Amino acid sequence: MQQSSDVAAPLPDMNLLPALDALLRAGSVAGAAAELNVSPSAMSRTLGRLRRVVGDPLLVPSGRGLTLTPRALAMQPRVQTALADAVAALRPPREMELATLQREFRIRTNDGVAMSLGAPLLELAAREAPGVRLRLLPEGDEDPADLRTHVDLDVGELPDPLPHDVRSSPLHEHHYVAVARADAEFASGPLTAVRFAALPHITVTRRGRTHSVVDERLAELGLRRDILATAPTYGAACFFALRTDALALVPSEVAIEASRVLPLAVLEIPLDLPTVATGQAWHVRVDTDPAHRWLRGALARVAAKVTPGEDAAPATP
Repeated sequence: MQQSSDVAAPLPDMNLLPALDALLRAGSVAGAAAELNVSPSAMSRTLGRLRRVVGDPLLVPSGRGLTLTPRALAMQPRVQTALADAVAALRPPREMELATLQREFRIRTNDGVAMSLGAPLLELAAREAPGVRLRLLPEGDEDPADLRTHVDLDVGELPDPLPHDVRSSPLHEHHYVAVARADAEFASGPLTAVRFAALPHITVTRRGRTHSVVDERLAELGLRRDILATAPTYGAACFFALRTDALALVPSEVAIEASRVLPLAVLEIPLDLPTVATGQAWHVRVDTDPAHRWLRGALARVAAKVTPGEDAAPATP
Protein backbone atom coordinates (compact mmCIF):
# COMPACT_ATOMS: atom_id res chain seq x y z
CA MET A 1 0.00 0.00 0.00
CA GLN A 2 1.40 3.40 -0.97
CA GLN A 3 2.26 5.70 1.91
CA SER A 4 0.30 8.96 2.06
CA SER A 5 2.24 11.99 0.87
CA ASP A 6 1.05 13.83 4.02
CA VAL A 7 3.25 11.62 6.21
CA ALA A 8 6.68 13.22 6.61
CA ALA A 9 9.71 11.07 5.85
CA PRO A 10 11.89 10.35 8.88
CA LEU A 11 14.91 12.60 9.32
CA PRO A 12 18.31 11.09 8.57
CA ASP A 13 20.88 10.78 11.33
CA MET A 14 22.17 14.36 11.60
CA ASN A 15 25.32 13.07 13.31
CA LEU A 16 26.45 12.04 9.84
CA LEU A 17 26.67 15.68 8.68
CA PRO A 18 30.13 16.49 10.21
CA ALA A 19 31.55 13.26 8.78
CA LEU A 20 30.11 13.98 5.33
CA ASP A 21 31.59 17.47 5.40
CA ALA A 22 35.02 16.14 6.42
CA LEU A 23 34.97 13.42 3.73
CA LEU A 24 34.00 15.86 0.99
CA ARG A 25 36.69 18.35 1.99
CA ALA A 26 39.47 15.83 2.64
CA GLY A 27 38.64 13.63 -0.34
CA SER A 28 39.85 10.59 1.58
CA VAL A 29 38.80 8.33 4.41
CA ALA A 30 42.13 8.69 6.20
CA GLY A 31 42.10 12.48 6.01
CA ALA A 32 38.53 12.74 7.30
CA ALA A 33 39.31 10.26 10.11
CA ALA A 34 42.32 12.30 11.22
CA GLU A 35 40.29 15.53 11.19
CA LEU A 36 37.50 14.08 13.35
CA ASN A 37 39.93 12.09 15.54
CA VAL A 38 38.42 8.67 14.78
CA SER A 39 39.97 5.53 13.36
CA PRO A 40 40.07 5.00 9.56
CA SER A 41 37.96 1.85 9.97
CA ALA A 42 35.26 3.80 11.85
CA MET A 43 35.26 6.48 9.14
CA SER A 44 35.05 3.78 6.48
CA ARG A 45 31.93 2.38 8.15
CA THR A 46 30.47 5.91 8.33
CA LEU A 47 31.12 6.37 4.61
CA GLY A 48 29.17 3.18 4.00
CA ARG A 49 26.22 4.55 5.95
CA LEU A 50 26.42 7.85 4.07
CA ARG A 51 26.36 6.03 0.73
CA ARG A 52 23.16 4.25 1.73
CA VAL A 53 21.51 7.43 3.00
CA VAL A 54 22.51 9.61 0.04
CA GLY A 55 22.15 6.93 -2.62
CA ASP A 56 25.52 7.74 -4.16
CA PRO A 57 29.05 6.30 -3.69
CA LEU A 58 30.39 9.83 -2.98
CA LEU A 59 34.05 8.76 -3.06
CA VAL A 60 35.29 6.32 -5.72
CA PRO A 61 38.75 4.87 -6.51
CA SER A 62 40.94 6.97 -8.78
CA GLY A 63 44.48 5.75 -9.30
CA ARG A 64 46.06 5.35 -5.88
CA GLY A 65 43.47 7.51 -4.11
CA LEU A 66 39.81 8.49 -4.18
CA THR A 67 37.88 11.13 -6.07
CA LEU A 68 34.51 12.78 -5.54
CA THR A 69 31.58 11.79 -7.68
CA PRO A 70 29.60 14.51 -9.54
CA ARG A 71 26.87 14.23 -6.89
CA ALA A 72 29.44 14.73 -4.12
CA LEU A 73 30.90 17.79 -5.86
CA ALA A 74 27.44 19.29 -6.31
CA MET A 75 26.40 18.79 -2.70
CA GLN A 76 29.66 19.95 -1.10
CA PRO A 77 28.78 23.68 -0.75
CA ARG A 78 25.33 22.86 0.60
CA VAL A 79 26.81 20.49 3.17
CA GLN A 80 29.29 23.13 4.32
CA THR A 81 26.50 25.73 4.64
CA ALA A 82 24.18 23.32 6.47
CA LEU A 83 26.86 22.39 8.97
CA ALA A 84 27.82 26.01 9.58
CA ASP A 85 24.15 26.95 10.12
CA ALA A 86 23.62 24.04 12.51
CA VAL A 87 26.69 24.98 14.55
CA ALA A 88 25.60 28.64 14.66
CA ALA A 89 22.09 27.68 15.76
CA LEU A 90 23.40 25.62 18.69
CA ARG A 91 25.90 28.18 19.95
CA PRO A 92 25.02 30.68 22.70
CA PRO A 93 24.15 34.11 21.27
CA ARG A 94 27.03 36.44 20.72
CA GLU A 95 27.31 39.46 22.96
CA MET A 96 24.93 42.11 21.69
CA GLU A 97 26.40 45.29 20.23
CA LEU A 98 24.04 48.11 21.11
CA ALA A 99 25.70 50.52 18.69
CA THR A 100 24.67 48.36 15.71
CA LEU A 101 21.39 46.94 17.06
CA GLN A 102 18.48 47.35 14.63
CA ARG A 103 15.20 46.67 16.42
CA GLU A 104 11.65 47.99 16.76
CA PHE A 105 9.87 47.70 20.12
CA ARG A 106 6.14 48.12 20.64
CA ILE A 107 5.39 49.47 24.12
CA ARG A 108 1.82 49.82 25.37
CA THR A 109 1.29 52.43 28.06
CA ASN A 110 -0.81 55.38 29.19
CA ASP A 111 -0.10 59.00 28.39
CA GLY A 112 1.12 59.69 31.93
CA VAL A 113 3.94 57.17 31.61
CA ALA A 114 4.63 58.39 28.08
CA MET A 115 4.92 61.97 29.34
CA SER A 116 7.21 61.17 32.25
CA LEU A 117 9.32 58.28 30.94
CA GLY A 118 8.98 58.48 27.16
CA ALA A 119 11.31 61.41 26.50
CA PRO A 120 14.17 60.23 28.76
CA LEU A 121 13.84 56.71 27.32
CA LEU A 122 14.12 58.09 23.79
CA GLU A 123 17.13 60.13 24.85
CA LEU A 124 18.83 57.11 26.39
CA ALA A 125 18.08 54.92 23.35
CA ALA A 126 19.45 57.54 20.95
CA ARG A 127 22.66 57.60 22.97
CA GLU A 128 23.16 53.86 23.56
CA ALA A 129 21.28 52.14 20.70
CA PRO A 130 20.64 54.60 17.84
CA GLY A 131 19.22 51.84 15.64
CA VAL A 132 16.35 51.13 18.06
CA ARG A 133 12.89 52.43 17.18
CA LEU A 134 10.14 52.78 19.79
CA ARG A 135 6.46 52.48 18.96
CA LEU A 136 4.33 53.61 21.90
CA LEU A 137 0.82 52.18 21.73
CA PRO A 138 -2.10 53.74 23.64
CA GLU A 139 -3.91 51.82 26.33
CA GLY A 140 -7.28 50.44 25.35
CA ASP A 141 -9.09 47.29 26.32
CA GLU A 142 -5.89 45.71 27.60
CA ASP A 143 -5.37 42.01 27.26
CA PRO A 144 -2.09 40.62 28.63
CA ALA A 145 -2.37 37.94 25.94
CA ASP A 146 -1.33 40.62 23.44
CA LEU A 147 2.19 40.22 24.83
CA ARG A 148 2.27 36.80 23.19
CA THR A 149 2.00 38.34 19.72
CA HIS A 150 2.24 42.04 18.89
CA VAL A 151 3.11 43.92 22.11
CA ASP A 152 6.69 43.77 23.41
CA LEU A 153 6.16 45.51 26.73
CA ASP A 154 3.23 46.63 28.89
CA VAL A 155 4.05 49.58 31.16
CA GLY A 156 1.74 51.05 33.79
CA GLU A 157 -0.56 49.75 36.50
CA LEU A 158 -0.39 46.00 35.88
CA PRO A 159 -3.31 43.62 36.48
CA ASP A 160 -3.06 41.08 39.26
CA PRO A 161 -2.71 38.24 38.69
CA LEU A 162 -0.87 38.16 35.39
CA PRO A 163 -1.02 35.11 33.07
CA HIS A 164 1.40 32.31 33.92
CA ASP A 165 3.51 33.02 30.82
CA VAL A 166 3.97 36.74 31.53
CA ARG A 167 6.86 38.11 33.58
CA SER A 168 6.93 41.49 35.31
CA SER A 169 9.08 43.80 37.39
CA PRO A 170 8.29 46.97 39.37
CA LEU A 171 9.46 50.36 38.10
CA HIS A 172 8.43 52.96 40.68
CA GLU A 173 5.53 54.29 42.73
CA HIS A 174 3.84 57.65 42.36
CA HIS A 175 1.23 59.66 44.20
CA TYR A 176 -1.36 62.06 42.86
CA VAL A 177 -1.08 65.84 43.08
CA ALA A 178 -3.17 68.74 41.84
CA VAL A 179 -2.10 71.21 39.16
CA ALA A 180 -3.64 74.63 38.59
CA ARG A 181 -2.81 77.65 36.49
CA ALA A 182 0.06 79.43 38.15
CA ASP A 183 -1.72 82.81 38.39
CA ALA A 184 -4.79 81.40 40.16
CA GLU A 185 -5.25 83.07 43.57
CA PHE A 186 -5.42 79.70 45.35
CA ALA A 187 -2.20 78.41 43.74
CA SER A 188 0.17 80.42 45.92
CA GLY A 189 -0.05 78.32 49.07
CA PRO A 190 -0.97 74.93 50.55
CA LEU A 191 -4.49 73.61 50.18
CA THR A 192 -6.66 72.64 53.12
CA ALA A 193 -9.12 69.77 52.74
CA VAL A 194 -12.01 72.23 52.81
CA ARG A 195 -10.46 74.44 50.13
CA PHE A 196 -9.53 71.38 48.05
CA ALA A 197 -13.12 70.13 48.11
CA ALA A 198 -14.57 73.57 47.38
CA LEU A 199 -12.61 74.05 44.15
CA PRO A 200 -13.88 72.43 40.93
CA HIS A 201 -11.93 69.36 39.84
CA ILE A 202 -10.77 67.88 36.56
CA THR A 203 -10.21 64.13 36.69
CA VAL A 204 -8.79 61.72 34.14
CA THR A 205 -10.77 58.67 33.07
CA ARG A 206 -11.15 56.85 29.79
CA ARG A 207 -14.67 55.73 30.68
CA GLY A 208 -16.10 58.90 32.18
CA ARG A 209 -16.24 57.62 35.76
CA THR A 210 -16.19 60.35 38.37
CA HIS A 211 -16.04 58.46 41.68
CA SER A 212 -12.67 57.45 43.12
CA VAL A 213 -10.76 57.06 46.36
CA VAL A 214 -10.60 60.87 46.53
CA ASP A 215 -14.37 60.99 47.04
CA GLU A 216 -14.13 58.30 49.73
CA ARG A 217 -11.51 60.25 51.68
CA LEU A 218 -13.53 63.46 51.39
CA ALA A 219 -16.67 61.65 52.55
CA GLU A 220 -14.80 60.54 55.67
CA LEU A 221 -14.33 64.25 56.43
CA GLY A 222 -17.93 65.09 55.62
CA LEU A 223 -16.94 66.81 52.36
CA ARG A 224 -17.93 66.50 48.72
CA ARG A 225 -16.34 67.84 45.58
CA ASP A 226 -17.61 69.16 42.26
CA ILE A 227 -16.11 67.55 39.15
CA LEU A 228 -16.09 70.20 36.48
CA ALA A 229 -14.91 67.87 33.71
CA THR A 230 -13.33 64.53 32.98
CA ALA A 231 -10.44 64.28 30.53
CA PRO A 232 -9.30 61.24 28.54
CA THR A 233 -5.59 61.91 29.15
CA TYR A 234 -3.40 63.59 31.75
CA GLY A 235 -2.02 65.96 29.14
CA ALA A 236 -5.51 67.16 28.28
CA ALA A 237 -6.31 67.65 31.98
CA CYS A 238 -3.27 69.89 32.38
CA PHE A 239 -4.38 72.04 29.44
CA PHE A 240 -7.92 72.21 30.86
CA ALA A 241 -6.51 73.60 34.10
CA LEU A 242 -4.80 76.43 32.21
CA ARG A 243 -8.15 77.95 31.19
CA THR A 244 -10.18 77.39 34.36
CA ASP A 245 -10.14 77.96 38.11
CA ALA A 246 -10.02 74.20 38.62
CA LEU A 247 -7.64 71.62 39.96
CA ALA A 248 -6.49 68.83 37.65
CA LEU A 249 -5.54 65.66 39.52
CA VAL A 250 -2.58 63.91 37.89
CA PRO A 251 0.39 61.71 38.87
CA SER A 252 3.23 63.64 40.48
CA GLU A 253 5.76 62.97 37.73
CA VAL A 254 3.26 64.12 35.08
CA ALA A 255 2.70 67.33 37.03
CA ILE A 256 6.43 67.98 37.22
CA GLU A 257 6.96 67.39 33.50
CA ALA A 258 3.97 69.57 32.59
CA SER A 259 5.05 72.40 34.91
CA ARG A 260 8.42 72.54 33.15
CA VAL A 261 6.82 73.89 30.00
CA LEU A 262 3.39 75.16 31.08
CA PRO A 263 2.51 77.91 33.58
CA LEU A 264 1.17 75.45 36.14
CA ALA A 265 1.47 75.32 39.90
CA VAL A 266 1.86 71.91 41.56
CA LEU A 267 -0.05 71.44 44.83
CA GLU A 268 -0.13 68.54 47.25
CA ILE A 269 -3.54 66.96 47.81
CA PRO A 270 -4.39 67.31 51.55
CA LEU A 271 -5.74 63.76 51.83
CA ASP A 272 -4.26 60.41 52.79
CA LEU A 273 -4.25 58.80 49.34
CA PRO A 274 -2.57 55.50 48.42
CA THR A 275 0.43 55.46 46.15
CA VAL A 276 0.14 53.78 42.75
CA ALA A 277 2.70 51.21 41.55
CA THR A 278 3.97 51.28 37.99
CA GLY A 279 5.54 48.15 36.51
CA GLN A 280 6.53 46.55 33.24
CA ALA A 281 5.34 43.18 31.90
CA TRP A 282 6.55 41.01 29.03
CA HIS A 283 6.02 37.53 27.63
CA VAL A 284 8.42 34.68 28.36
CA ARG A 285 9.22 34.47 24.62
CA VAL A 286 11.47 37.54 25.04
CA ASP A 287 12.60 36.93 28.62
CA THR A 288 16.17 36.00 27.65
CA ASP A 289 16.37 38.05 24.45
CA PRO A 290 19.41 40.36 24.93
CA ALA A 291 17.83 43.30 23.11
CA HIS A 292 14.63 43.07 25.14
CA ARG A 293 16.61 42.75 28.34
CA TRP A 294 18.39 45.97 27.43
CA LEU A 295 15.02 47.68 26.86
CA ARG A 296 13.72 46.59 30.26
CA GLY A 297 16.91 47.69 31.94
CA ALA A 298 16.87 51.04 30.13
CA LEU A 299 13.30 51.69 31.27
CA ALA A 300 14.20 50.74 34.84
CA ARG A 301 17.13 53.16 34.79
CA VAL A 302 14.92 55.95 33.48
CA ALA A 303 12.21 55.22 36.07
CA ALA A 304 14.78 55.26 38.88
CA LYS A 305 15.59 58.86 38.01
CA VAL A 306 11.96 59.97 38.26
CA THR A 307 12.13 61.72 41.63
CA PRO A 308 9.05 63.92 42.11
CA GLY A 309 9.76 66.93 44.25
CA GLU A 310 13.38 67.59 43.27
CA ASP A 311 12.78 69.60 40.14
CA ALA A 312 9.50 71.12 41.27
CA ALA A 313 8.46 71.99 44.77
CA PRO A 314 4.76 71.48 45.35
CA ALA A 315 3.27 73.24 48.31
CA THR A 316 3.04 71.16 51.48
CA PRO A 317 -0.26 71.18 53.36
